[in-house]
Amino acid sequence: MNEKEFATVATHVHDARKPLNRISMQAELVKMALDGDVPPERAKQALDKIIISTKDCSEALTTMMEALSNSQPE
Repeated sequence: MNEKEFATVATHVHDARKPLNRISMQAELVKMALDGDVPPERAKQALDKIIISTKDCSEALTTMMEALSNSQPE
């Protein structure tokens, strides 16, 4: 893997990590709601954000795979 390819992969990994971090933070909110530390409505909102973030992560990974497959020699 050359430097340009590595930079491309690094960018895609970063793009996939962003929604994963959002998922983690929102899951913590749900956990706090289950413990009674935040209102149940906040948990529902967090779950909606988790669902959106999983879709964002899936899209980022699909984009990365497409970019990698396009860079492969035939």
